[in-house]
Amino acid sequence: MPRSEAEMSLGAILAFLAVLVVVFLWGNLWFHLVEGLLGRLRRLLPDRRPPSGWHPYPTEEVPEERRADDGP
Repeated sequence: MPRSEAEMSLGAILAFLAVLVVVFLWGNLWFHLVEGLLGRLRRLLPDRRPPSGWHPYPTEEVPEERRADDGP
């Protein structure tokens, strides 16, 4: 039975998977390298703005008559 051109041999599949693993490892290494360099750069430079909260509360005060009516 003749092989069709769409079939891949086991060696080609393993080579393709090896290339994918190398690309994954290189990307992971590159990410950690860049993040490490940015972290060191952030430590060297002063932080000019205060840290912001994820969900800051509103700054307006609740009136006194409303506070008394809130509870049962």
